[in-house]
Amino acid sequence: MSVPDYMQCAEDHQTVLVVVQPVGIVPEDQFFKIYKRISSVSQVNIRDSQRLLYIRYRHHYLPENNEWGDFQTHRKVVGLISITTCGSTKEWPQTAERFHGQKEVYSSTLYDSRLLVFGLQGDIAEQQRTDVAFYPSFEDCPDVEKRVDDFVESIFIVLESKRLDRATDKSGDKTPLLCVPFEKKDFVGLDTDSRHYKKRCQGRMRKHVGDLCLQAGMLQDALVHYHMSVELLRGVNDFLWLGAALEGLCSASVIFHYPGGTAGKKAGRKPSVSQPADSGKRHRPGALTANGISADTSTEIGRAKNCLSAEDIIEKYKEAISYYGKYKNAGVIELEACVKAVRVLAIQKRAREASEFLQNAVYINLGQLSEEEKIQRYSILSELYELIGFHRKSAFFKRVAAMQCVAPTIPEPGWRACYKLLLETLPGYSLSLDPKDFSKGTHCGWAAVQMRLLHELVYASRRMGNPGLSVRHLSFLLQTMLDFLSDQEKKEVTQSLENYTSKCPGGMEVITLPDGLKLPPVPFTKLPIVRSVKLLNLPLSLRPHKVKGLLGQNMSTASPFIYSPIIMHNRGEERSKKIEFQWVQGDVCEVQLMVYNPMPYELRVENMGLLTSGVEFESLPAALSLPAESGLYPVTLVGVPRTAGNITVNGYHTSVFGVTSDCLLEGLTSVKTSGCLVEVIPSLPRLQLSTSLPRSAHTPQPTSKEELSSTVSVQLFNGEMQPLTITLENIGSEDIETLELTSKTTTTKEKVFGEFLSWDLDEALSHLPLKCGQALTLTVRIKVKLDFSGQESLLQDLNDDGISVTGLPINSPLRHVLKPRSENKTVGSESGRAEYSHIKSLEAVLNFKYSGGAGKVEGYYRELSLGIHVDVEPSVFFTRVNTLPATSTRQCHLLLDIFNPTEHELTVSAKNNQDLVLHASECQRMAIQVDKFDFETLPQPDQETARFTNPKQLEEERQHAQGCQINSNLGICWSIPSLRRSGEASVEGVLNQLVLEHLQLAPLQWDVLVNGKPCDCDVVADCRSGDAVSLEVQLTNLSKNSVGPLALTVVPYQDYQNGVQNYELEDAVTFIGSNTFYIDTVKPKESSVCVGALLFLYTGDFYLNIKFQDDSAGRDLPLAWFTLPSVHIRALEPPQQAGA
Repeated sequence: MSVPDYMQCAEDHQTVLVVVQPVGIVPEDQFFKIYKRISSVSQVNIRDSQRLLYIRYRHHYLPENNEWGDFQTHRKVVGLISITTCGSTKEWPQTAERFHGQKEVYSSTLYDSRLLVFGLQGDIAEQQRTDVAFYPSFEDCPDVEKRVDDFVESIFIVLESKRLDRATDKSGDKTPLLCVPFEKKDFVGLDTDSRHYKKRCQGRMRKHVGDLCLQAGMLQDALVHYHMSVELLRGVNDFLWLGAALEGLCSASVIFHYPGGTAGKKAGRKPSVSQPADSGKRHRPGALTANGISADTSTEIGRAKNCLSAEDIIEKYKEAISYYGKYKNAGVIELEACVKAVRVLAIQKRAREASEFLQNAVYINLGQLSEEEKIQRYSILSELYELIGFHRKSAFFKRVAAMQCVAPTIPEPGWRACYKLLLETLPGYSLSLDPKDFSKGTHCGWAAVQMRLLHELVYASRRMGNPGLSVRHLSFLLQTMLDFLSDQEKKEVTQSLENYTSKCPGGMEVITLPDGLKLPPVPFTKLPIVRSVKLLNLPLSLRPHKVKGLLGQNMSTASPFIYSPIIMHNRGEERSKKIEFQWVQGDVCEVQLMVYNPMPYELRVENMGLLTSGVEFESLPAALSLPAESGLYPVTLVGVPRTAGNITVNGYHTSVFGVTSDCLLEGLTSVKTSGCLVEVIPSLPRLQLSTSLPRSAHTPQPTSKEELSSTVSVQLFNGEMQPLTITLENIGSEDIETLELTSKTTTTKEKVFGEFLSWDLDEALSHLPLKCGQALTLTVRIKVKLDFSGQESLLQDLNDDGISVTGLPINSPLRHVLKPRSENKTVGSESGRAEYSHIKSLEAVLNFKYSGGAGKVEGYYRELSLGIHVDVEPSVFFTRVNTLPATSTRQCHLLLDIFNPTEHELTVSAKNNQDLVLHASECQRMAIQVDKFDFETLPQPDQETARFTNPKQLEEERQHAQGCQINSNLGICWSIPSLRRSGEASVEGVLNQLVLEHLQLAPLQWDVLVNGKPCDCDVVADCRSGDAVSLEVQLTNLSKNSVGPLALTVVPYQDYQNGVQNYELEDAVTFIGSNTFYIDTVKPKESSVCVGALLFLYTGDFYLNIKFQDDSAGRDLPLAWFTLPSVHIRALEPPQQAGA
């Protein structure tokens, strides 16, 4: 016997073997359809008996194996069922002859046979025959199972008769010697009368009867016979049959201990129900019952004594296999015994001992096996190792079987079978074809073995003619085993992959194999490796802003509580993913990936884009080229959302080495992300800004919170004005419907006087709505007025440096003796010069708010910010300011010391004043006669504002208003002719409190009129001597309180211009009435006039000194309020009368 039956198990020893074969030409599918129905009758309850008969069906069985039927009766073909088709009566004789020929093959062992004829109708088909059954067709055969039942019962009757015949001790009869095929030649010429020979015959026969008892369902009788056989055969050293008797003993014990069988779930059998029923029946051995069939009568024999324990079963198996091993021709028997023992040990969960039996089975030599038999052997070994839990060992033999399928000796290698077997080895090596299994924790299994196996899968699929499979397996190898590949291996694998994908590009589709196995897609999440994904906000100029009044429209008011932890808990997951900023429909949006190239050479990513859901999104793919082992490398992927709503960035897609990959973020646990969900609002217009001034590379101050769209830079002298023309162009797809402009000065350390930036927006707004492609212009005036004040100490340093100071009085502290500069003198004045030449910077931001389209309807707008950087160079400095009284009480002289810090000649001018020319670094004094100012007419803050404002701030505002008024009246301007630059100069920053008081108009205004003409500003009033001269004194009360009554005394005098004043003028001047004037109480905002007269008796120049009497009630007021203008009267000769 050369072909082992690897599917055998211990319980097969109690089965009878029935061969089912076709006769003639029978369609294969129809044959196996009937074969399946026949084999469903695997056990039959014998009528009028408590016993079961188990049947084992085979559709192919070698006759040479049948020759071992005496050695083990379950190997003997005792039944034959033939299946044939017969279309006509003429074919029947030939069919019957073929059936007879089939029976002849197994005639030496056959108990009974049946022929199932399909398709024959007529007289022959109507004949009632026991051994033949006729059916019209394969579909119309309802009683096949019933026929098989009857057939099995007939086999049982023959079996039972043979058992009884062999079991009955016929005294005087000579016991025949049962032999296996290879023993027959060895027993020729033996002494058949020797005691040794007879014991051998008896021992073998006892073993044979045990087999029959086991098949006939008499388990306890079989155990008894096996024990007796073991004793007899052990005494004569008949090792081969001793092994068979021990194996029979083991099989019977296994059937007793494991009634469910040892072949596993698929081949499992129903537990025998005959054993409990046997206990009530006791017959003498060999007795016949009423129906002539004996039941199992051996229950009185102690079961514990005859049945082996679980441990003993294995020991006896080992002993039996050791005996089989002594015989070269019993290799198949030894191998099958090992397989049976392994199945028993698997049930007992004794894997280590089972592996020892399997290891023995591996080395059993069965002679020259065909390639198919080798494949079957290795496959069964693999299954048995799997059965005992040795998964890696199982995978090893499965792989050996796969390699055997494509052995060089096979003329047509079975690459498909090889591929199928290789796939079955994957679980044993902890290998799965799903890349998701490799993203969880540490790597499982031996990477080197796994890579070898994957390479074999790639090669097998290529030889199968399926390049798509090769690409998938090679992609899987590269993705999951990247960390274990050497640099050279990485290069080789990628080159192979590129060769395959040139013929069959790799994609993300699921590959379904013919057997139904699905190969999931393999995204290249490691080529390149992505460490983080960050959704980027739009550039500041494109970011949408919500109108403040509309912020709360979408907020839920369902809960009356300000804070609810339940709501927070429910929204926690969404909040952790949703991003606070928004994207805009139709605008390019960006997602930044930090990627890393793990390959030892440059990695080219042909097509990399975003995977999104939620809104229609147009991804704009990018092509990358990452250097070898690049480290973290930023990559920005862009796209355009085409509709509004919520968009989720699910991942990214790439094309590397010809393989297209969709990499989802949910499967990449190592990727850091700040959120993937962002709101897309309806489209908004886009505004592009250009200016008449050059762009600046100046970076805004760190304190500035605004991120500027662009910045312009300009250099101006202090007080200069520069127009800035701004062009706004609509470059978007929506009309601009609204436009607002605001400004903010970001420089806080420099005080700016006046308006820094000013504009008129009305003309620009008249162009709205601004269509796509249209533009409008706007002029912004940049006017810088910083503090023009300087320090005297710095000028002193400048004088030391030899700079002339001219136009100053002799006693001026700025006057200095000029002296030449020493050659070896260190320039100590550099600090002073630097202070004056220091360029100060001003920064401001122009903010354009605009909106339109669907975004405006939703309450969104955009902002465009223009940064303005102005470098301010000093133009002039007012180093010192003072006042001198003028001849008029309503005027005074303002003295300004002006310094030119520039390197150019500079001209300073003021209203109604001569121009002052200053050379570089020169200082001169300018005197300006000004009218005093009525600061009471300036607007005052209301009570509510004054109440809640800081007093210091109120004072600063008051001084600023006064300075503005003074500055506007002075009209001081400067110009640099060589540069054609000009500007204004402001004295606001240099006016101290004392100077302001001198410039302020007194609250009590006095007017003196002589003959109705006001006397002030050195005006000389002419009169005739001897004529009465009228004198009016008028008081206007501009204060907030009433003033008076007051008394004024007029005292005339003459000034000789030599320091002598003559008050003794009683003979020259006489008053008409009193020389004292009385003024009643004058209420605020009212006036009062007192009138008098005097007479000049002589010609000459006279002066009137108007004094207040000491007992006047108004002396508690400031003295400056009572300053009256001086009166100069010139008395002339009276005209000569005619005829005098």
